Amino acid sequence: MNVQSNPRQSDDAGSRLIDRLARRVAQARKQRGLPRRVLSEMSGVSPRYLAQLEAGEGNISVLLLQRVAEALEVPIDVLLADDIPADPDHDVRRIAALYRQAPVPLQQQVRGLLATQNPSVMRAGRICLIGLRGAGKTTLGQMAGKALGLPFVELNRDIENHADMPIADVMAVYGEAGYRRMEAEALERISTRHDRAILAVAGGIVAEETTYAHLLERFHTVWIKASPAEHMQRVRAQGDHRPMAGNPAAMTHLKTLLETRAPLYARAEAQVNTTNRVLGSSLNDLLAVIAKHRFLDPSA
Repeated sequence: MNVQSNPRQSDDAGSRLIDRLARRVAQARKQRGLPRRVLSEMSGVSPRYLAQLEAGEGNISVLLLQRVAEALEVPIDVLLADDIPADPDHDVRRIAALYRQAPVPLQQQVRGLLATQNPSVMRAGRICLIGLRGAGKTTLGQMAGKALGLPFVELNRDIENHADMPIADVMAVYGEAGYRRMEAEALERISTRHDRAILAVAGGIVAEETTYAHLLERFHTVWIKASPAEHMQRVRAQGDHRPMAGNPAAMTHLKTLLETRAPLYARAEAQVNTTNRVLGSSLNDLLAVIAKHRFLDPSA
């Protein structure tokens, strides 16, 4: 008996396979929080080829696809299968994807259901430094991370890596509202990715009620304080003269901003004042606060 294949059916099946592959590669990359250029470095497949693959335009070879699958830590058959096999790892990825797509209030409900009754246990190992720009959050965070053997993460750098553009461009393209949305998403990524870390965040995050509540829920927080004069001096020492350029009232504005945010910063569990303190002394103060409050002790 001669069985003749239908070319149109074959073409349709091939198109569905390419579409399915494109969708699953893109989903797996986003679930892992990988910018395309990072996946390119991990897999050895060019960013242009990956872009074509995710757009359903790439006729990728099996060997290159295997590299992509390994970099994504996804079995190649999961990317190609008509029906994804039911396995625990896939269920976790699917649930994580649903969580990321859910509105913020629903995410909060889910976290509340999963959270332990002891908030300190939920936060143990994660420390976040808050405060106005120029207080010393990044420098102290890097030094404390090295001293304690913890990864240091800067929220704005994570946003830049994920968006593939500098923060200034993020603000120009997406505006304040878009930046705040990316800030909340970055905080979620970091708190999911790191059980133990030191995080530094931008000074304005405390004004975003929902994001700040999430931060206080998932991290032990330390307010890195400084006088307005030292804030201004340190920002200018970093090479940024914008606060003073053509703005004689800049110091008055800075003082007002600090007074306005002080009650929000004061919600932190601890404080370190860096005013008139050399860097080594401020680091010792921060390490002492972490030890005193047992921020790294899961049984505290």
